[in-house]
Amino acid sequence: MKYQMLLLGGTVVAIVVGVVLILAVFVIGIFNGLVGLRNRVKNAYAQIDVQLKRRYDLIPNLVETAKGYMKHEKETLEAVINARNQAASAASAASKDPTAPGAIQNLAGADGALTGALGKLMVVVEQYPDLKANTNMLQVQEELTSTENRVAFSRQAYNDSVLGYNNKREMFPSNIVAGVFGFKFAQSWELDDEAARDVPKVNF
Repeated sequence: MKYQMLLLGGTVVAIVVGVVLILAVFVIGIFNGLVGLRNRVKNAYAQIDVQLKRRYDLIPNLVETAKGYMKHEKETLEAVINARNQAASAASAASKDPTAPGAIQNLAGADGALTGALGKLMVVVEQYPDLKANTNMLQVQEELTSTENRVAFSRQAYNDSVLGYNNKREMFPSNIVAGVFGFKFAQSWELDDEAARDVPKVNF
């Protein structure tokens, strides 16, 4: 009788250990899957970051070239530089952790403001034919347009990665593991208005 009880007890322990091991493997699998998707989001943002840095590097060249022709448009030029600096600061903050609350939203807002400031500059540039024909301006314009296209492409790839990560994070039972281990919701890059959905018109 005693032997049977010991055998039964050993069986129960083995079953419990087996269930715990299966559960642990299951949780580890979900955890690793979430990590992989989160890293994909971070990598996708890194691609945006590369293009944004190129864009921010080009804008001072654009403003410097325009400055020689637009001596009475100091306010417009300063608005572009200020918007550029704010956007660069927001991009730097987002690059540390694009899944941090508000990081992408702040960047999208700052980048939208920069797009608006560039649009206003382009309207003013239309009044300066010599500036429109300037070789350096034409080169910067071409590089900026190319960069804007890459930003748009990278932004779409980022949003696709965010969607995959958020779906996994919200589905049962992944949502339990995500909650326990602190996997945060990732913000997609949404444009605030229709005007910002278009690549800034920098053609001369």
